[in-house]
Amino acid sequence: MIKRQTIPWGAFSEKHKQYIKNAPNYRHLVAEGAVRSGKTIDHCIISAMYLEKCPDKFHLASGSSMPNAKLNIGECNGFGLEHLFRGRCRWGKYRSNEALFIQTQTGEKIVIFTGGGKADSYKSILGNSYGLWIGTEINEHYDCEDSRTSFIKVAMARQIASKQPLTLWDLNPSDPNADIYSSYIDRFLEFDWYKYEHFNIYDNATMTSERIAEIESKYDKSSIWYRRDILGERAIAEGLLFRYFADNPEPYLSDEKELKENRYDHLIMGIDFGDSGSKYSFHLTGFMNNWADLRVLDEHDIPKSNGIDAKLLCDEFIKFYKRCLNVWGYVEWIFCDSASNTLINTLRTSAMNEGLPYSNIAPVSKNEISERPKTVDILLCTGRLKINKKCKNLILSLKSLVWDEKNPNIPKDENINNINDYWDSFCYTFITHSDYIELKR
Repeated sequence: MIKRQTIPWGAFSEKHKQYIKNAPNYRHLVAEGAVRSGKTIDHCIISAMYLEKCPDKFHLASGSSMPNAKLNIGECNGFGLEHLFRGRCRWGKYRSNEALFIQTQTGEKIVIFTGGGKADSYKSILGNSYGLWIGTEINEHYDCEDSRTSFIKVAMARQIASKQPLTLWDLNPSDPNADIYSSYIDRFLEFDWYKYEHFNIYDNATMTSERIAEIESKYDKSSIWYRRDILGERAIAEGLLFRYFADNPEPYLSDEKELKENRYDHLIMGIDFGDSGSKYSFHLTGFMNNWADLRVLDEHDIPKSNGIDAKLLCDEFIKFYKRCLNVWGYVEWIFCDSASNTLINTLRTSAMNEGLPYSNIAPVSKNEISERPKTVDILLCTGRLKINKKCKNLILSLKSLVWDEKNPNIPKDENINNINDYWDSFCYTFITHSDYIELKR
């Protein structure tokens, strides 16, 4: 007897059934709405239907990053492409790109997985024509006026030669004034080849009221992300980033004595370089349960200056570095503002001269600035982030940061009382590993 592993499908609401059923009637479909509303699963199913019979060989799957694309489209909680084509697909490389090779009724199909969130992301998709483009979190993909470097515009252009193009985008709601709406999503509504659908968490028939309540508990109900991710509303970011923290920071703080009793799997230092009225700022974060829980352990800063005093920087860095080693343990990484390789090399040299580890001093790999507040919000609301009460600088920063009215979704960079300096050095302790942290949600 041959045993087959099956996918544990749950119930589909009528709204989702109709969206999937009618998909072949359109060339471009967009699903916008709340988290866990079933958007991406629908698109994985539609993609599988399409790949089975389409004439084109090469196809594209994109996310804000390549791991994000593989997680949301390849895996998709057991409902992604690698599961829909189980026994008929394999992961591999195609011209240095991650790819899923799929055997279908119409021959082998190659789905290239890539990240679209960076300014140079377009380079990874050049050289091929694509039939299918399935993009998750499309509002996190890089776009600009230049059609040669915009990931979205380049990907669209790569479908022109397709015999049977299909584009599938999903996203959680963003600022209603965001360019993704005016340039694409809302602008296409007048065309008959285009289908837009909005979903909320209650449209997902597999979600129990208990599960919905559990998801809601991870958000502060006064936050912008609750309105977008849970209510599924397009909403403008305004006012304080973390109002609940400003109103009552005590639940998010810890005593140093308590912090010293923990075992940390990773210790990472972040350094923001100052100048022209900014401060040099240092933070140390400890990670527990691998990357799941964060504890801000220590901080340090150097007074404002209108010039670079390399000796003062090195002296203060060595002082803080030694304190971290003596009090908290081995510092796995020291991530510095990538804007100055000269200062980074200076710190390496000073650490080497002191007989301290120095190969772990590196420029930080920056992610989108708009992603950082959301990560911190989820960590705070789920109890995964605690801050040493002695870290007055970071506490001040989290209580004071406001949204930028001219550039929604990022903190305003007026740097009053140096709050942006403190915010940056703290963010540098986790953003290089943000994909690991996000997986722990």
